[in-house]
Amino acid sequence: MRSNLPLIPLWVLISHKSAQLYLYLATSLPRRIGEISYGEVRQLAQCGCSLTSGDWVDLGLPSGLLWATRNVGASSPTDYGNYYAWGETQPKSEYSWDTYAYGYEYYDDDGNQQITLTKYNPTDSNQGPVDDLTMLLPGDDAATANWGDGARMPTNEEWLELYNNTTSCWVTINGVNGRRFTGPNGNRIFLPAAGVRYDDSIDIGLGVDVGYAGHYWSSSLYMNYPSGAYDFDFNSDRCEADYYGSRLFGHSVRPVRSTRQN
Repeated sequence: MRSNLPLIPLWVLISHKSAQLYLYLATSLPRRIGEISYGEVRQLAQCGCSLTSGDWVDLGLPSGLLWATRNVGASSPTDYGNYYAWGETQPKSEYSWDTYAYGYEYYDDDGNQQITLTKYNPTDSNQGPVDDLTMLLPGDDAATANWGDGARMPTNEEWLELYNNTTSCWVTINGVNGRRFTGPNGNRIFLPAAGVRYDDSIDIGLGVDVGYAGHYWSSSLYMNYPSGAYDFDFNSDRCEADYYGSRLFGHSVRPVRSTRQN
C-alpha cells in the first residue's frame, strides 16, 4: 500500500557505457524505462543513536528472525563493508555486465542492448536458458559464503517484515550516516548509507552516493525483470521496500539468521 505522503521525484535521463537509456530517481537506483516502480515510501522522524550490542539482534519481529549488527566485510556496525553484485560472493574492482558472473550484454543488428542470463532466469527464454531459480542458492549467497554459521541474505519478504514492524530514523554514528531500526522489543540495528558501486566508481551521483543512501540486496529475484533482484533502499527522508535493482550493481549485504546458535 502506497503512503499518502507526497513524493516529488527528480528524474534524470542518462546513458552510461551502453546505448540503453535509464531513468534515475534521485533517491533510488536506475529503473529501466517502462519498468519503474516506486515501492512503498514512508516518511520517518529523527531520533537518537544508541544501538543493541552483540553480533546478532532479536528485534522482536513476528518471524523471530535475527539480524546481524554489521554488513558482510565490515568490522563494526558503522563500517560500510564490501559491495557485491547479486549472486556473487566476492567484491571486485568493477561492477558491470562485462564482469558479472551470471550474465552478459551484447548488441543486436539494430544496435539495441540485449542481456543474456546464464543463471537465475525462471521466466524469459529470450534472455537465456530457463532454470526455475528464483532465490539465491547457498553457494551464491554472499552472507552464507563469507560468514557461514547459518548466516544468509534476507529474502524480499524478510526486508518487508523489517520495514513493516520497526520504526526507523536517520542518524549519524561516529561520523557515519545511516538508518537505525528499532524493533517492537526496543532492540536496534544500524544500516550505514554505503551507497552503490557501478563500473569502477563508488560515487555515481544522483543521490545514491556514500553517506546519502543505502542499498541492500535481498536473496529474491525480481520475477518481472529477471535481470534484476529485489533490494531495500533508503536515504535521509524515506525507506523504500519492495524495490528492485539491476543484478550487476554492487550493493551492501546484511546477514540474517533464523535461530540463535550458541
